[in-house]
Amino acid sequence: MRSLEQFAADKLATLSARALARSLSPTDRRNGPRVLRDGRELLSFSCNDYLNLSTHPDIIAAAMSATERYGVGAGGSRAVTGNHPLYAELEAALAARKGTAAALVFGSGYLANSGLIPALLGEDDVLLVDELAHACLWAGAKLSSARVLRFAHNDVEALGALLAAERHRHGRAMIATETVFSMDGDRAPIAAIAELAERHDAWTLTDDAHGLGVVAPDPAMARVPLQMGTLSKAVGAYGGYLAASAAVIDLIRHRARSWVYTTGLPPATIAAATAALAFIDANPDYCTRPLAHARRFTRLLGLPEAASPIVPLILGPAAAALALSQKLAEDGLLVTAIRPPTVPEGTARLRMTFCAAHTNGDVNRLAESLARHRS
Repeated sequence: MRSLEQFAADKLATLSARALARSLSPTDRRNGPRVLRDGRELLSFSCNDYLNLSTHPDIIAAAMSATERYGVGAGGSRAVTGNHPLYAELEAALAARKGTAAALVFGSGYLANSGLIPALLGEDDVLLVDELAHACLWAGAKLSSARVLRFAHNDVEALGALLAAERHRHGRAMIATETVFSMDGDRAPIAAIAELAERHDAWTLTDDAHGLGVVAPDPAMARVPLQMGTLSKAVGAYGGYLAASAAVIDLIRHRARSWVYTTGLPPATIAAATAALAFIDANPDYCTRPLAHARRFTRLLGLPEAASPIVPLILGPAAAALALSQKLAEDGLLVTAIRPPTVPEGTARLRMTFCAAHTNGDVNRLAESLARHRS
């Protein structure tokens, strides 16, 4: 016991010395972008609930109705008794939105990627991953026994060179990337990646966690056979999914351990996600607001035009990101500092996210505060 306690204490001391220690702050999320934290109301620019659907009354009503009808839990894995009737409607809606024959919902996006990659790749195969891909893609890569190669961020030429040099050495090949990168807010060159994949007989896997509902779909996605995403960002609920062909989805149901051996999601969560997707389909103009706010912000500060509702301000040292975050908090603004290992060493940043419920005045207030504290 003493050695365990000493190990933990030493590791925590090292993190603190590098300004990488983390703590949890209870945050009461109110309607819209305002939160209550440590007794203060703050205007948040740190939430992935881009369309504010997690607190929308129609979505809440759908969740409550499902709870009353089916209870609060699934009761088992989906392969046993946890496949409640609400799943079929959600998976059909996801497949229709993604233009695939089928879809499969997982317990989370992390579970989806950590399960589907090992289910499709083995020791004779190769996986090429964008260097800035989300941690869950790297987790799936590590759990597979495939050879894993990283390529420079969004560098199609580098990816092509790797495929030319390595593809013939392996049985199956997969390319993994994000459609919208969670920490940088930029988009992957899907058309170019799909073209390379087709040329080298590789399977493209895209993670659309931060694009669904707030970024116009890329027509090239029709050429992507493995379309993964989450239900916890713009959809406002919880869970992950894979959209693919009927045969692939059937295989994943048999082989993805993170699906087979996990209890199904609560009925309320599935009902909320289904209602949120219907809302997104019915309100296209509303869904353009987060990106419009992000672009207003980048114009005000003279930054490159936002490609998504995510705008990073890279500061470098972790201590610098923490200090600027604290100054913004003193102005009543919640912008969380993002530090390694979430982002590479030397690229600690503020990560601003914009939602539909923000106003132009809210965006102006953030820009003015940042301009004042960075001058």
